[in-house]
Amino acid sequence: MVRVPVPRARPAATAGAPGPWAVGSGSAPGTFGELLQGVLPDGRHFLVTLPITVGSTATFRYADDATGITVHAPRKSKSAQVAALALEALGRPGGGELTLAGELPEGKGLASSSADLVATVRAVADAFGITLPATAVESLLREVEPSDGVMYEEIVAFLHREVRLHSRLGRLPPLVVVGYDEGGQVDTVAYNRRPAPVDARARAEYAFLLDRLTTAVAAGDLREAGAVATRSAVLHARRRPRAALAPLLAARAETGALGVVAAHSGTVLGVLLAADDPELDRKTACLQARYATLGGPSALYHHAPGPAAARDANEGNGDVL
Repeated sequence: MVRVPVPRARPAATAGAPGPWAVGSGSAPGTFGELLQGVLPDGRHFLVTLPITVGSTATFRYADDATGITVHAPRKSKSAQVAALALEALGRPGGGELTLAGELPEGKGLASSSADLVATVRAVADAFGITLPATAVESLLREVEPSDGVMYEEIVAFLHREVRLHSRLGRLPPLVVVGYDEGGQVDTVAYNRRPAPVDARARAEYAFLLDRLTTAVAAGDLREAGAVATRSAVLHARRRPRAALAPLLAARAETGALGVVAAHSGTVLGVLLAADDPELDRKTACLQARYATLGGPSALYHHAPGPAAARDANEGNGDVL
């Protein structure tokens, strides 16, 4: 159990009074690593998300006479911290209890921490009948740690070290990721603090790859998106070698899969398949058999674009701070 004091509240935001207590809920997806991650010519570090259908959920029980945030989960002090910041931004005195749940393993590159934080902010706002736009969620997470762009439902290019949106790319047709875990854990925050020198030639290639991926997503071109993801995984492996990358590249070629996607600061890699591939079951079984020879666990993840309404809800329909 973690307890974080609530900062002194700012003047109250425009919203209905919830009474002495209220309950709110929120959720956020994870992302299977990154379709692309690198450094732009201007020196900004960026990534492109691949939202998946599993993530984090949060429930917040607000009490105006509480003196802090209590979170009923180990190692979730940052979620308690962002809940306190959200209350402060909403101008609400008091505190409450935060409960988190989810299916994302930690330290693997699936954005478990970012999903927890985004779900928490949404739960706190929901307790007051407020829907926060993604930009407001960004501003709160910016005070806590570097973040993936999982406050956006669609695929986005995100400046993760700055916690700012770079650009929206849109949505791809449904995908299946046959994931493989190399084992262990990676502290993403510590990883992002390390110097990562990238020369001008590589920066130019990353900008070119981002242009290619932007065009591919807009066109729903899974094959091109897979090619960009593969190139990004290969480029990054020059700086951080991945033992499983070569076997997965071979498995991709054998099965005719779309590409290889990596968690650049995590432990998972995956092979991308179209969800409507008529040979999906055979290819999935073939990949899992190959993974078994590597000695690590595998799991299936899905990128399944939701309805436009889900995206619009994040853009401020309803009461907004």
